[in-house]
Amino acid sequence: MNYWEFLIQYLPKMASGAVMTVSVMICALLLAVTISIIFGLMRITNSKPIQGVAFVYIEFFRGTSLLVQLYWIYYVLPLMGLTLSPFMSGVIALGLNFGAYGAEVVRGGIQAVPKAQWEAALALNFSSKQRIRRIIIPQTFTIILPPAANLTVELLKATALVALITVVDLMFVAKQLNATTWLSAQVFGTALLVYYAMARFALIPFLRWLEVLAARKVGKS
Repeated sequence: MNYWEFLIQYLPKMASGAVMTVSVMICALLLAVTISIIFGLMRITNSKPIQGVAFVYIEFFRGTSLLVQLYWIYYVLPLMGLTLSPFMSGVIALGLNFGAYGAEVVRGGIQAVPKAQWEAALALNFSSKQRIRRIIIPQTFTIILPPAANLTVELLKATALVALITVVDLMFVAKQLNATTWLSAQVFGTALLVYYAMARFALIPFLRWLEVLAARKVGKS
C-alpha cells in the first residue's frame, strides 16, 4: 500500500480523531483561561491567605507531572466516589495543569503594566474596578498574549495524552490503526502532519490575529 492509498482509506478515521482533539483542546482551554484569571488575580491581592491558596495550587500543578494528574483524576477519584468520563477527566486535568501556568502569566502581565499607568488612573479618581477594567486589563492583554499563545500551542500538543485514558482523539485513532495495519511510518507520520497543520494553519494565525487586535485596542502598532 502506497501512501496515497493509505490516506484515502484511513484519513477519514484520523480526521474524526482530530475533531475530538480539537474538542478536548477548546474545553480545556476555556477551563484553563478561567482558572488563570482567577488565580492570577488571587496572586496579587493584599490578602495573605488568598495568596497562599493560589501559591499552593500553582506550585502543585506546575511541580507535578501532567500524566500523573491525568491518571489520578481518571483512576483514583472513582475510588473516592467521584467517577468522571474519559473526556471530562482529560479536560479537567489539562485545564488545571495549564491554568496553573496561565495564572503566573496573568500575574506577571498585570505587574508588568507600568506603575505610571496605575498612578494616572488614581489621579483621574477612577475606582479600583474602573482602574482594572479600563486601564490595566487592556494593557495586560498585549503583554500576556504572546506567552499565552505559546501555552495554547503546548496545550494542543498535550491533548495527545488523553489517548491513554481511552479518549478517542487523534492519537488514540493512530494507535489503533498502527495496531491493525503495522504501517507505523504512515500512521504516525500522518498524525504528526495533522497536529502540525492544526497548529500552524489554524491555531497560530488565530492567536496572532488576537495579538494584533489587542495591540490596536491600546494604540500600539
